[in-house]
Amino acid sequence: MVEVQELTENNFEEFIQEGVVLIDFYADWCMPCLTMSPIVEEIGEKLKDKIKVGKVDVGENRHIAERFGVSSIPNFIVFNEGEKKDQFTGSMTSEELEEKIKSNL
Repeated sequence: MVEVQELTENNFEEFIQEGVVLIDFYADWCMPCLTMSPIVEEIGEKLKDKIKVGKVDVGENRHIAERFGVSSIPNFIVFNEGEKKDQFTGSMTSEELEEKIKSNL
């Protein structure tokens, strides 16, 4: 299984700079976020040759969340070579998440 990298202020910028990247903004107390976690891991494994996957705890990394206008979670942002390409929120099926990502490849 592909490891979803936990990102902080220290490694976020470097992580998003290369290739297509999915970032999962979440919090441990958020039930929809917990529901999405295995789906995000599954998509990361399925698309491992096409994307990298990282996650940001909004409680511990408030500045990153504010910078990208993350006010509700779960919140997902797709970057390509460091540039924000798409942003979407809420719980969804594995198929829905995969379709949203593939539309940005």
